[in-house]
Parts: sequence; C-alpha cells; structure tokens
Amino acid sequence: MSNAALRISDEVKEALANGTPVVALESTIFTHGLPRPRNVEVATRGEEIIREAGGVPATIGVVHGQPVVGLSADEIKELAYDDDVTKASVRDLSYCAVSKKNAGTTIAATGLLARAAGIDVFSTGGLGGVHHGAAQSFDESADIYSLAETPIVLVSSGAKAILDISATLERFESLSIPVVGYRTDRYPGFYVVDSGHDLTARVEKPEDVAAMVETQKALGITSAILVANPVPADEQLDPQELEAVLAKAWEAAEQQGIHGQASTPFLLDFIRQATQGRSLDANVALYYNNIRVGVSIAAALVGR
Repeated sequence: MSNAALRISDEVKEALANGTPVVALESTIFTHGLPRPRNVEVATRGEEIIREAGGVPATIGVVHGQPVVGLSADEIKELAYDDDVTKASVRDLSYCAVSKKNAGTTIAATGLLARAAGIDVFSTGGLGGVHHGAAQSFDESADIYSLAETPIVLVSSGAKAILDISATLERFESLSIPVVGYRTDRYPGFYVVDSGHDLTARVEKPEDVAAMVETQKALGITSAILVANPVPADEQLDPQELEAVLAKAWEAAEQQGIHGQASTPFLLDFIRQATQGRSLDANVALYYNNIRVGVSIAAALVGR
C-alpha cells in the first residue's frame, strides 16, 4: 500500500507480499499500560513470540505524528520512555499529524491502521467497552464502534474487568460483531478465566477462525471477529479476590471524584497495587497467550 500518511516497515511489507503470517500489536500497552522497564520487556517478548512461531510482528504506534505499522526496536523504546506520549484513538490520528507528538495507539486506532496495511489478525490484552453508569454518562469505548466497521480478527481475553461486561456484550450483539470463544463457552473476564457470561459461539482451532474470516469476506461483512481467549487458568487472579478488590476500587474512585477517561488508569492502578502486582502478571500472561493464538490464526489464514 502506498500512503504518505502511513509508514509500513519494509519487514511487514515483505511478509505480507510473501504470505508470511503477520500479527498486529498495539502500543498503548507499553506507553500507558505497564510500568518501566517492564513495558519494553513485554513489548519485546511479544514480538519474539511471533517470530518464534514463524511470523512477523507489526507493532503499531504514532512516531512524531506519523502512524507506523511495524515499529523498530528503537521506536518502541522511544515511545515507551516518552513522558509526553499521548494515547491516540481513531479520532486523534489526524491531529497527531499536526501536533507531531508520539502516541500509543488504542485498539480502535491499531485495528484501523492494521487493516490499512492489509493485516488480518491483531492480538491484544483486554478490550474497551461500556463503562458502568453509561446510561447516564454515555461513556462507551470507541473500540466498540471502530470494531463494528473494521474487518479484522481481534484476539483478546475479554473486556477489561472494570467495565460493564453484560452491557458490552449487548453492544457487540447490537452492532453485529461476532464474539466467539476460543475453546470456551464462557466470555473471559480479563484477569480471570470466566466473567460469568455465556457465549453462543465456540471454536476449537485456528482453522475455524480462518474459515469465519473467509465467510465474512465473501458475504461483504465488515465487522471484526472477536476471538475471546481466556487467561491460562493457572495464571489468573483469584476470582473472589478480584471481586473484592474491584468493589474497593470503585469506592475509592467515587470518593476521589475520578470520572470519565481518568477512571480506567485509576482503577487498573488501584487493582495492581491492591494485588501487589499480581494483576499485572495476569495481564502479561494473557497478553502473551493471545499473541500465541493470534499467530496461529494468521498462519491458518495464509495457509488456506
């Protein structure tokens, strides 16, 4: 693809041209989601997992205002250590071209840029969704609406634990976004295996997802396919502990008047501190697991 507004690395271009499996990775996980220096370590290890499986990683971010598909190691480090780095969703990409700032890309922006480059599979950690109280605040992640019109496979471990999971699943249904459990009949709960919600679709192998992609393309369906892949059971947080910590986190947010965009980082940091960092370990474990599933799906797609 030739597009002056978007830079695609030579490695990613070559992989796409040669039929090598390519998996997109977002950058907000290391610009905003993880502490230093673990953020760079996780970003690097995520790419290594893809390479070890015979694929090519395409980590996506904004460098000095320009969206990049296939960040270099130096660019990852620059974004990860930039104290002024911003978070860019789809609506922010055009302003980034004006501000010339570095930015980590959200799921919405990463999915859009991945598809612009011709990438079919994107692995992440947890999804954005409907926030508690959205009936009054209308606080819903742009991820949902972007995924409704971005034909990409998104492998995640469910919506983030702080969200209204029931309302999020209802919104996916309303927007005709298929949600399919990967070897599970239950929607994952991000830090935990089971959110408590049933799924109506389940697949057992990467080839099943590849068949779904081909069918959607043939029918002209432009939504993403959400592959719900649980955190490994031996690496999840204790579900009862998480429930108790979440209640305390919401109480603290209310007491401190934390609302809107500030809620997510506040709540996730509260959970991290309350669990002595074990929530962070679970987040990293599920992220790596989603990358492994993502590259297997990408390989199945290029093998068809």
